[in-house]
Amino acid sequence: MITSVRTTLVGTLTAALLPLITPSAAAEPLRGGTVDFGRHLQPIDGFGFSQAFQRADLMHGAQGLTPEHQREVLDLLLNRATGAGLSILRLGIGSSSDEVYDHMKSIQPTDPGGPDAPPRYEWDGDDGGQVWLAKEARRYGVKRFYADAWSAPGYMKTNGTDAGGGTLKAEWRRAYADYLVQYAKFYRQEGVRITDLGFTNEPDLATSYASMRFTPEQAVEVIKAIGPTVRRAGINLLCCDAAGWDEQASFSTAIEADSTAADQVAVHTGHPYVTPSDQPLPTSRRTWMSEWSPNGTTWNEAWDDHSGYDGLAVAEAIHTTLADAEASGYVYWFGASVGATRGLIQLGGPDYHVSKRLWALAAYSRFIRPGAVRVAADSGTDSGTDGVKTTAFRNRDGRRVLEILNTGEEPVRGDYALRGGGDGGRDARGAGMVYRTDGTHALSRVGTARVRDGRLAVGLPGRSLTTVVLR
Repeated sequence: MITSVRTTLVGTLTAALLPLITPSAAAEPLRGGTVDFGRHLQPIDGFGFSQAFQRADLMHGAQGLTPEHQREVLDLLLNRATGAGLSILRLGIGSSSDEVYDHMKSIQPTDPGGPDAPPRYEWDGDDGGQVWLAKEARRYGVKRFYADAWSAPGYMKTNGTDAGGGTLKAEWRRAYADYLVQYAKFYRQEGVRITDLGFTNEPDLATSYASMRFTPEQAVEVIKAIGPTVRRAGINLLCCDAAGWDEQASFSTAIEADSTAADQVAVHTGHPYVTPSDQPLPTSRRTWMSEWSPNGTTWNEAWDDHSGYDGLAVAEAIHTTLADAEASGYVYWFGASVGATRGLIQLGGPDYHVSKRLWALAAYSRFIRPGAVRVAADSGTDSGTDGVKTTAFRNRDGRRVLEILNTGEEPVRGDYALRGGGDGGRDARGAGMVYRTDGTHALSRVGTARVRDGRLAVGLPGRSLTTVVLR
């Protein structure tokens, strides 16, 4: 059993023996922040990950991961009690290549004879291990499956290949829509319902692997051509997964300027690789951060080593995306991969290793469930709060969650006035639980929340993420 997993399980089993959380006498006092559970902000659709490009196959043992460890990795990513409880799985359409980041394995590998010719689809029932993973995810309770195409088949494009950019030929738009919906139909026959569908990934980039370019104006025309087909299939159309958040804003602006296209797009999706997800996209529709992992050249298991790709960096990115970009969904890139991966878990032959990045994401995804809503929260106005960042959420079942990130080096004392909580927060001693993620804790329960007279007091160690769950 991996050490960090054992630590979390032990922390859960011994939770009843832990004392109430009280502010440390050495902690700097803070002027109180405020959380208003009655003031709703954006809805939350969920948190997720992807195993495209044969990463699902690797998780299923293609390079020797044992069946026991396969289950442990699945639990780490999907189990709501001991793992991250992730609730969105992003699938790569045609990304099950023979070599990683090489050409795609399409469900229609050859030109049927033109855009109006009867299509000749092929299905292997495996899809690079993604069918197995999707079925497993469904068993864990995942209901949101986002299938996204990096490229159309090469014969539909101007450059004749799935790689290297190129764009979709206008005469192939209808056939491409049918191709995308057929992919969803293949999954349906496997018992998995694709809920969300994307026709492009990072249309602002041309890469050596599967890629397809669109300008915002071209994307609008494609949306109008394929949107009705996707909608008739009962699937949400998502767009456009631009590589940068500002770049996605250009696509969203163009979509919103065309009422026909705007009506077809259910969710606007973007990536913060080029520019960060730190402001809302220009749309009233829901928005997702649909792919990101930090840069880095080595495998990193640390919580806080100031590398920029440790656990704390991921926690800060999640906070910014939810609080500043007001996103409703957060989809990390690889859940598990190999080598110098920036994924959450590193696979290596029969074994695996866990990064603190997993627990940074799990602190949010395990407790903030689909259908939750973010509520108004602040950390206070005292100068000591400069390094404290707070978000708060209310789940459908009434559970309330505070995520408090202390990026400062010193411990501080959090003192929050709770409003709009239904019970008014009146003397609710022992009303919740406190979990910590830092250099020595991996989403470990460290005590019981104390709420008195509508106020929550909690100690916040330096460089830590504190999760408070109020029942």
